[in-house]
Amino acid sequence: MTYNFVHLHSHSEYSLLDGAARIEALVKTARELGMPALALTDHGVMYGIVDFYKAALKYGIKPILGCEVYVAPRTRFDRTPKVDDRQYHLVLLATNNTGYRNLIRLVSQAHLQGFYYKPRVDLELLQEYREGLIALSGCLAGQIPTLLFQDEIEEARKKAGQMQDIFGRNFYLEIQDHQLAEQKVVNPRMLRLARELNLPVVATNDIHYLGRQDAGIQDVLLCIQTGKTLQDKERSLRFPTSEFYLKSAEEMFLLFGERPELLRNTLEIAEQCEVTLDFNTLHLPEFKVPEGYTPDSYLVELCNRGLQQRFSAPNLAVQERLAYELQVIQRMGFAGYFLIVQDLVNWARAQGILVGPGRGSAAGSLVAYALGITSLNPLEYDLLFERFLNPQRVTMPDIDIDFCYRRRDEVIQYVVQKYGEDHVSQIITFGTLLARSAIRDVGRVASIPLREVDRLAKLVPEEAGITIERALEISPELNQAVGENEKLNWLLTVSQSLEGIPRHASTHAAGLVIGREPLTNYLPLQRTGEVVTTQFAKEVVEEIGLLKMDLLGLRTLTVIQDTVQLARQSHASARSLDLERIPLDDIETYALLCRAETIGVFQLESQGLRNLIREMQPSCFNDLIALIALYRPGPLGSGMVEDFIRRKHGLTAVHYLHPTLEAVLKETYGVIVYQEQVMRIASELAGFSLGEADELRRAMGKKKPEVLAAYQERFLQGAISRGIPEDIARRIFELMEYFSGYGFNRSHSAAYALISYQTAYLKAHYPVEYMAALLTSVSTNLDRVVFYIEECRRMGIVVLPPDINESQESFTAVGKNIRFGLGAIKQVGEGAVNSILLARKEGGFFTSLLDFCTRIDLRQVNKRVIENLIRGGAFNGLGMRCSQMLHSLDRCLEISHRVHQQRTGGQLSLFDLTSMPSVEQIRLEVPDLPEFPKGQLLEMEKEALGLYISSHPLKEYTQQLQQAGIQNVMELRQLSDGQKVCAGGITSALKRTLTRKGEAMAYLSIEDHTGIMEVLVFPRVYRRYGAILQDREVLQIEGRLNIQEDNVRLIADKIMVLKFDQPEQKVFIKVPGKMADKEGVNELTQLLKQFPGSNQVYLYFVDEKKMILTRPDLWVRIVPELQVHVELLLGKESFSIKT
Repeated sequence: MTYNFVHLHSHSEYSLLDGAARIEALVKTARELGMPALALTDHGVMYGIVDFYKAALKYGIKPILGCEVYVAPRTRFDRTPKVDDRQYHLVLLATNNTGYRNLIRLVSQAHLQGFYYKPRVDLELLQEYREGLIALSGCLAGQIPTLLFQDEIEEARKKAGQMQDIFGRNFYLEIQDHQLAEQKVVNPRMLRLARELNLPVVATNDIHYLGRQDAGIQDVLLCIQTGKTLQDKERSLRFPTSEFYLKSAEEMFLLFGERPELLRNTLEIAEQCEVTLDFNTLHLPEFKVPEGYTPDSYLVELCNRGLQQRFSAPNLAVQERLAYELQVIQRMGFAGYFLIVQDLVNWARAQGILVGPGRGSAAGSLVAYALGITSLNPLEYDLLFERFLNPQRVTMPDIDIDFCYRRRDEVIQYVVQKYGEDHVSQIITFGTLLARSAIRDVGRVASIPLREVDRLAKLVPEEAGITIERALEISPELNQAVGENEKLNWLLTVSQSLEGIPRHASTHAAGLVIGREPLTNYLPLQRTGEVVTTQFAKEVVEEIGLLKMDLLGLRTLTVIQDTVQLARQSHASARSLDLERIPLDDIETYALLCRAETIGVFQLESQGLRNLIREMQPSCFNDLIALIALYRPGPLGSGMVEDFIRRKHGLTAVHYLHPTLEAVLKETYGVIVYQEQVMRIASELAGFSLGEADELRRAMGKKKPEVLAAYQERFLQGAISRGIPEDIARRIFELMEYFSGYGFNRSHSAAYALISYQTAYLKAHYPVEYMAALLTSVSTNLDRVVFYIEECRRMGIVVLPPDINESQESFTAVGKNIRFGLGAIKQVGEGAVNSILLARKEGGFFTSLLDFCTRIDLRQVNKRVIENLIRGGAFNGLGMRCSQMLHSLDRCLEISHRVHQQRTGGQLSLFDLTSMPSVEQIRLEVPDLPEFPKGQLLEMEKEALGLYISSHPLKEYTQQLQQAGIQNVMELRQLSDGQKVCAGGITSALKRTLTRKGEAMAYLSIEDHTGIMEVLVFPRVYRRYGAILQDREVLQIEGRLNIQEDNVRLIADKIMVLKFDQPEQKVFIKVPGKMADKEGVNELTQLLKQFPGSNQVYLYFVDEKKMILTRPDLWVRIVPELQVHVELLLGKESFSIKT
């Protein structure tokens, strides 16, 4: 007997961390089971619809496009806790293209209007967009099944009637059987309801994984989603049986064979569903051209204008190249695209927003150069148009553009205003479970000790895009580890099952989509964080014919713009500085490069690159282009970099297999470095057109033997016909094939080399301004601030503490030094900075703390802000000690409030009016308090600024640290993962915690003058050394580096306190007679307990002339606040420190 059935309720991996069935496997299995169709109904989203559609066509079954939406209990706008936080499931299937568009709109509105815990639709939306949709009542989480289970039969009948009114014959009651007790109750009631209301019924299986054996995999996914462990018996989200898989038709007949119409109805529904997706139509937004022009003619006009600006007298080669590019662009129908991009770029330039010189292959277009989209002449650097836009293959051009990162949002807003809010969106991207992250996630939910999990993850080699399968092929250690340990073998097997599954959705860093019509005519939208994004990834956005642009915020452009502005303020010679006109052969710039002083220089900052620069000694711009292209794992591992350098320095002779190659490879010393060189060789030696040569380049990258064999034959024939011997031609082709795996896009390398050169030029000629701008750009990243301040010290530039009368919001150049910015001080926000700068502009420099308090807006600059300004050293130039200012601050604020009241006409008493002097007459009585010790002042500075500026507590111990074999943080960051090291520094951010097994461990940071590094102290080490861990202690820590992407941590093995023969400080407190009673002593005791530490405390009772050493539980940590509080309690000069 032949059974026929179609699954109408299926969840893929795009039901994030819930569905474990991958689309490709799901469709393939359905086909193997002989099913004519399959539906995809992910939870509340349509992420995988296009991939599913293409996979279904590939395997020859009908795709049914759907979604299991969430229905709000009331309206989509209601958000009352414990009322509206329960949503009901409803399956929607598109019967035609109208239904598909309506499904898109429903899902989009659910996210944009109805989101409350989940994206929710309501009856109003269902009514509005019902056309072309079939609705199924859903699983047990549907509203009707829920009501039936709760014995609310009448309410269930009412809800079913509402759905019947909306969808008519297209509403089906849905029955499932996963061997659940609830379904045994609900299903008979559902059938009874169907008879009473004359509603059709359909059988489904709620597919969440492929086969019964995959139930455990899906359970792991659920634990990753909820942060639970597999051992957690209390977790609410788990599937009680293993029946949620893709069952065969036979299995479904075993469940529902007594009611065959339930199964036949799946076939009837499948027959009704006919959605066709269009991948052949472009939906470019309309660019309005001036009257009398077409998009093609206007593009020509703008290119001709631009050409005259770029070239004083364009030669024939330039004119022919422009004509050729325009002809290709017009033939492909992309004139509008170029007009849109140039409008955007030129608008940004007109607003003073710095735009990058180009990115990717677009730098190879003369049209882009003429329009101002790029800043490199492609003819001068032999950049190929066909690498960007191939006449042989009609695909949408892809122009990525870099903007000043601070003002990128202005560019996006311009696009939104020009084309309409509903026509523009940012693009979604999906974070996936990669090999190492999958191992770590699965290890966590399985409660496998972190050390074992981390060790296994580290055995996966660091290779871009590596899979666990590939890791097992190339890592004997990984094979050995899983072969010897059953638990780790299970861990790796499960991780491999989940590898590549989407983990979360986020916003693409740069992608923007613009539609001719409102975007919900083409794709679903959602809100990702605060941003509206597509539900389709960028590849799908392009496939369905929408314009996708990458608008990237590049921090370096902001640094460049800020540097130029600072230089123009500081140097008369820089008033006309224009980076597009600087010479590309500047001697000082290449001297800086050859010295490898490239910290802070775009793309050239890493230790590896600096080592390569020292070896290469770049002497021209082409060397810089090659440098950026060569510093990648492939070339570095192949030996071609060493070969390039030896040839450049004449240590190895440059040899060409055929003289014709010299013209193509001369500037790279006979080494094939660029993809464009592969194209040139195919063109020059074998007669390929450049479009055909680009196809050859692509084929070499994909390494398909049958395709390459055909290209090789054609190449040989073409080369032989041009007089090249066959054996030479064959060797050249093999050489091209070998290097194609390492070749880099020359256009991209050239464009980024220009930014690298510009930043090197600025660092060479305007070092103070450049480093100030660089520090401003990383001011929220303390690690980088410390790193660049250390580079300033190497350069002989002093970074001065903030100054209330000199600092601006950002770091600024002050002569040959840099002044710390007010905006980088903790607690000092933009409003406070603006208030201070405005008061200074209107009234001149501040003369005292009281003058400051009476002139600024205390609503913006509150007490906490002023305290941090004092601690950060901003008032040090006003002649008062820090101790005095902190002591006097409350009095200053009190006077300030009275002065502000007086100025604003506030109500004052008659006494106030007659006794209140003017601000100039006020003399603040300041106690003659001693200044805090140097160490305390440094700690205050660190608390306020996040780092030490004026000095460093370890500075005087640098030699001792080196003698102890301690490496500084900057050096440690250049080392390899797993390397054993010895670190040392001052501790901070100590956090003691418990592992899942209840064992004590700790996290802390160590800091020296070069940076900060996180340290992990696991239970075994903590048991031995935990007692000596405390903040602000100088420790030596031996251990091994743990590097995950950019995060470098130290796993501690051995810890010791470093002692530098520093005299121990003791606190002496004078207790006057009036405070020597029990109440006074108790108040002092409570005060001391607020500052626990290791410094001994001696109390001297004045009247009794008696000195005592307090108990250890009253010993203190010496900080400025302690002295202030003690002297407020006991009087001036009652507190002193002695060694």
